[in-house]
Amino acid sequence: MRHNYSGRKLKRTASHRRALLANLATSLFEHKRLVTTVAKAKELRPFAEHLITRARNAYAAEKNSTITGTDVHNRRMVGRFIRNKAVLQELFDTIAPLVLERSGGYTRITKIGLRRGDSSAGAVIELVDWSNPQDGRITSRTRRKPQTTKPRIETDSAVKEVKASKTDKPTPVVNEAPAADEEPIVDESAVTEPSTTEDAATDEGEEKDKA
Repeated sequence: MRHNYSGRKLKRTASHRRALLANLATSLFEHKRLVTTVAKAKELRPFAEHLITRARNAYAAEKNSTITGTDVHNRRMVGRFIRNKAVLQELFDTIAPLVLERSGGYTRITKIGLRRGDSSAGAVIELVDWSNPQDGRITSRTRRKPQTTKPRIETDSAVKEVKASKTDKPTPVVNEAPAADEEPIVDESAVTEPSTTEDAATDEGEEKDKA
């Protein structure tokens, strides 16, 4: 006979397991997402959704004026597990109105692979209304091929302009110093000869001085 086969014991006693789920649910309602193992996430999901359903029913009853004032009974039943008053107020005042149109499925579990250290299967459990939209997501079967960027094709005019700009640049002149054994090269064009008019003027001046 299959006795005590429902659920996961998580290597804990009943009281320890109940306290664990209560703490995980409190963190989930406070931060809207939680990173844990796959086994704990699967155990937390029905536990947390049951508390959200109680808060949702209490908000619906208060909104429709089915009861006078606040639904104290459901608040006390949820308060048995959610001991943080701020998180309890967040659940009834913020989370419950947002999931009013949902009939279930308030959470989502996403596997994130093996955890470093002990290689246990990790997962992220998050509230659906506070998570990123998952519609149209790409799975491994429908994964698209990465788009490669095509190289830029240069036109003939652009190539010609680049070549012309390279040829127009003047080449730098490097003046190398002559070696010790070699004689310095003298540029004959740079040597200027005195003009004939200047020579005639100097000769006339010398003749006058002699006279």
